[in-house]
Amino acid sequence: MKNFILILVAVPLFGISQNKKSLDHDAYNIWRSVERQLISNDGSHIAYTLEPNGFGNESLMLHQFDGAVVLSHDRSYNPSFANNSQFLIFKVTPDFDELRDMKRRKVKEKDLPGDTLAIYSLANKSIAKIPGLKSFKVPKEWDDYVVYLYEPAPDTTKKKEKKRSKKNGYDLVIKNLNDQSEYTFSYVLDYEIPEEGAGIALTTTGNDSTLKEGVYTFDFEAKNFKPVFRAKGEYTQLAWDKKGTQLSFISDTDTTKALQRDYHLHYYMTEWDSSKTIAKNENLDELMVNKDFSTYFSESGKRMFFQVKEFPVLQDTALLDDEIVNVEVWNYQDQRLFTHQENQKGSDLKFGYLSYYDPISDKIVQLGGEDYSRVIVSDEGDGNTALALSNYNYRKLITWEGYSLNDLFEVDLNTGNKTKIDEAVRGFVSLSPKGKYAYWYNNSDSAWFAYSFAEEVTVQLTNNLQVPFFNEIHDMPSDPWPYGVMSWTENDERILIYDRYDIWEVDPSLKTQPKRITPNGRSEKLTYRYVKLDDDERFIKKNQKLLLSGFYEEDKSEALFAFTYGKNSPAKLISGDYQYGSFDKARDNRNLIFTQENFQTFPDIQATNLSFKSINKISDINPQQKEYKWGTIELVNWTSLDGQKMEGMLVKPEGFDPGKKYPMIVNFYEKSSNGLNRHRDPYPGRSTITYSFYASRGYLIFNPNVNYKTGYPGEDAYNCVIPGVTSLIEKGFVDEDNIGVQGHSWGGYQIAHLINETNIFKCAESGAPVVNMISAYGGIRWGSGLSRMFQYERTQSRIGGSLWEYPLRYIENSPIFFVDKVQTPVLILHNDEDGAVPWYQGIEYFGALRRLGKPAWLLNYRGEPHWPVKVQNRIDFNIRLAQFFDYYLKGELMPKWMRDGVPAAELGINQGYELLEDK
Repeated sequence: MKNFILILVAVPLFGISQNKKSLDHDAYNIWRSVERQLISNDGSHIAYTLEPNGFGNESLMLHQFDGAVVLSHDRSYNPSFANNSQFLIFKVTPDFDELRDMKRRKVKEKDLPGDTLAIYSLANKSIAKIPGLKSFKVPKEWDDYVVYLYEPAPDTTKKKEKKRSKKNGYDLVIKNLNDQSEYTFSYVLDYEIPEEGAGIALTTTGNDSTLKEGVYTFDFEAKNFKPVFRAKGEYTQLAWDKKGTQLSFISDTDTTKALQRDYHLHYYMTEWDSSKTIAKNENLDELMVNKDFSTYFSESGKRMFFQVKEFPVLQDTALLDDEIVNVEVWNYQDQRLFTHQENQKGSDLKFGYLSYYDPISDKIVQLGGEDYSRVIVSDEGDGNTALALSNYNYRKLITWEGYSLNDLFEVDLNTGNKTKIDEAVRGFVSLSPKGKYAYWYNNSDSAWFAYSFAEEVTVQLTNNLQVPFFNEIHDMPSDPWPYGVMSWTENDERILIYDRYDIWEVDPSLKTQPKRITPNGRSEKLTYRYVKLDDDERFIKKNQKLLLSGFYEEDKSEALFAFTYGKNSPAKLISGDYQYGSFDKARDNRNLIFTQENFQTFPDIQATNLSFKSINKISDINPQQKEYKWGTIELVNWTSLDGQKMEGMLVKPEGFDPGKKYPMIVNFYEKSSNGLNRHRDPYPGRSTITYSFYASRGYLIFNPNVNYKTGYPGEDAYNCVIPGVTSLIEKGFVDEDNIGVQGHSWGGYQIAHLINETNIFKCAESGAPVVNMISAYGGIRWGSGLSRMFQYERTQSRIGGSLWEYPLRYIENSPIFFVDKVQTPVLILHNDEDGAVPWYQGIEYFGALRRLGKPAWLLNYRGEPHWPVKVQNRIDFNIRLAQFFDYYLKGELMPKWMRDGVPAAELGINQGYELLEDK
């Protein structure tokens, strides 16, 4: 009878799975992802926007906190709640298909429809729309208003009206959301609102009659519109202090075409009639105001920060084109390679020296300088201490080490004078919130340090005797990085530092010994981390209630914990086989939203409060998932060829039958098993297979971790991956004759190496692989302009030294030298604008395989970087990748592009997707 019941139960389940659909490439346009999610300040409403994984319109959803749907609006994005939580403001876009149709009809760009501003009243459940939107801003700390810039419909009754345009400006509207009253200012180019004060500053080109060109302010309460500075010219970098009583901006009123500009920095107080100029060329001692730097005020407003910079080197405009010599001069003494200089040319031209203006003393103090790459001022600009970093003497190191070092200097805020406090520091450097300490992690020492400004002494905070504070599983031939700092405590009394598992309370003066405040992390292999719920929080207070996340290293489950700092041990709130994330707390109460996800569970939005006792699922973003075959994921273990205990992930198709044999794709990159509970929806990935897509269509997917040692990364991959594959074959459900392998970049390299050593794979996709470490070693990473040397000597390639130190290692780890051994058909993806791996690596690989008569294909998406970025190219890549694996691993028909290619004359015309009847 028991057997009979089991049969009755099993049959319907099998039938249900059989009736489900398999995922196909059309799913990309059906599935949606959350683009942005937020909760109102009072915690009463939740909004989020969705975008399709492929092509289509974005959309917006608004819910009550209990989950009830308030508004569903298509073609919408960028939502913001008003400060008082009574209104939701967002943008509405033109319809995706209609816009594409207009482009096909060659409608001019200026005639295409733009965005519309939507203002939804939560109280009245009414919506107002304003077309022609250019931008909008919602005050952060004050109520009742929205400010937006828009292009009104042309007024045909005004024949000589000045045209609205990007150059002339548009109409700025200040709208009262309660009584609907409006104030409109014409031909506005830029505008800025303060965080707290109810006002606005704007720049306008004027209307040539009643409104002159210049900078103006408007007081929302007094309804007072005032000129600040009026003259023809350009105005940039509007900046208010927090309270809205002080304003700064930069002007250029020289209407000539002179190449050498004289930018003026202005300062204004709202009770004044006009601004005053505080910096210009003639009073800056051969320097100029840096117009590219965003000026800002300190938290209290007592200092206004700006930058000055050197005058640029100008071209002689009298020279003709055929008189200009364009030759690159590469000098071995240069601190940076010419290509690196070229890559950073834009930022170099904008680089300036941090300075501040003190309105009370009417004094300017320059803090930065030519040799200082960065200056940090404590206490949000109000502090009495500052730190300058200089990498000037170490920039060459980045060529072969992958990093530069920094000398650290204490800066006198009254004079700008500097005193060196440490040198050759590699790692994170910052200041404590109140500025009592500078602190840093020095990779060379694998330790945290703190410098007391008051005592002028440096102490080493961690010694790694009790536990390591550096990355314990670091496996590259370089010094390890730390796990990071959680926060400081109030008044800079303690610094809270992470180790692999726990949080440590450390006295920056070391008068008391470090104390672990999460007692069970290491013993349970549980990693605690702080979930910061207030973006403005700068430090932790005694007895402050905190939210901690916990990651269980062994089974990959997670938990959330309540923790009162200085009072108790973490108390578990919720846990499960999920990843928790995307936390957003209401400003004014304990309500919050978050997501939980795993392989089968989409990260829908959940609503709760800090107790987590009652959790409501708010969204149901992809309900269609239940109509499709999906699959399951699990951890698997095996032993590597060199005796290490290994870990990886195995994805099984829905309705998995251990008595059947399934085709399998092996996909890996370094170590991925900690991502066991990440959701993987149908998405046209740019470089890797989509697990749910292939599982839905009957594939197993195996993702093995790889452990590395210095010098032999190819051998390491073989030692870890291949026994993992064979351990699964031994279980009986893997079709050993139909196993493929896929990976990109470092994964692509590993695959190119593996198929030199084994024929266990029936086919392989190798994306952007480095197959020749010798030719690649001396090349340039064009995305950054850096030499590639450091990558092989110190980082991911893990060779451990230069080409002349270890020539055999470079040869042994380069697949190109052994490519004649390849028996596996290879699909290569490598794009001609790849800034990470030189495109010629893919060409070398393809050329060698072709020369040897090996089945090989090369995909190059023209103009694309390290991977396809454009949606149409990502979809195309996924179509070809699936056709490639289906042909070799499932015996399906060959597509035309695999047999005949796509001739150059048909590029962009025919794709060759058609399946051929004859194999």
